[in-house]
Amino acid sequence: MTTEIRTSRWPWPAAALAVLGSFVLAMASPADVVQGDLVRIMYVHVPAAWLAYLAFTVTLLGSIGYLVTKNLTWDRWAAASAEVGVFFTGLTIVLGMIWGKPTWGVWWTWDARLTLTAIMFFVYLGYLALRRTTSEPTARARRSSVLGVVAIVQVPLVHFSVTWWRTLHQPPTIVRPDGLQIDDPLMVTALLVGVIAFTVVYAAFMAKRMELARLEDTLGELETGGEAPVAGEAVVAPNLAGEGGVL
Repeated sequence: MTTEIRTSRWPWPAAALAVLGSFVLAMASPADVVQGDLVRIMYVHVPAAWLAYLAFTVTLLGSIGYLVTKNLTWDRWAAASAEVGVFFTGLTIVLGMIWGKPTWGVWWTWDARLTLTAIMFFVYLGYLALRRTTSEPTARARRSSVLGVVAIVQVPLVHFSVTWWRTLHQPPTIVRPDGLQIDDPLMVTALLVGVIAFTVVYAAFMAKRMELARLEDTLGELETGGEAPVAGEAVVAPNLAGEGGVL
């Protein structure tokens, strides 16, 4: 029996249009009085950081969902979101380094925000590595779900680090007690559209990653169900009798 495997293409046009709209607004917004055009990094750096938070929160919810229901679908959501979150965290760090070099004079400094973000990045890399230590779905889901719940403590630590400690990193721009710290309406719009655009990209990544997870499950079922060809099945004994049937 032949199993047909199809993949969808809808996320990519939506993601491309969202990113294009964000790029246009970022280029149309005015330069900063102090930072000049360097401020445009903010329109990618801030959304990437927020989407890392979102991705790891979904990992938390997926981990809790698995521990409560024992349904592996929750575990797949947690794992997929962790992969996307690691990508956005890495992007946040790289963009922060690009911004930091002309602003602080160094690519990296052991600032509280930077250090905690790097720790968060490596902890979730460890989460993904933990998932590769066993191929047994239930054991993998149980172990990674515990780490997925515990690791979320890093998100508030990273976000509020600039408030709780003296750091080189600037304070929060959007979520802060005294309100939004951007006066220009176009800059605010560009930043918010950037967050929306990156959310669409996150949704596209998640849709494709969950689709891949389903394909992996289908392949696993085919292999365990006996539909996959057995090694050596195509090997046949040679015909030593010849065409006439006589050796």
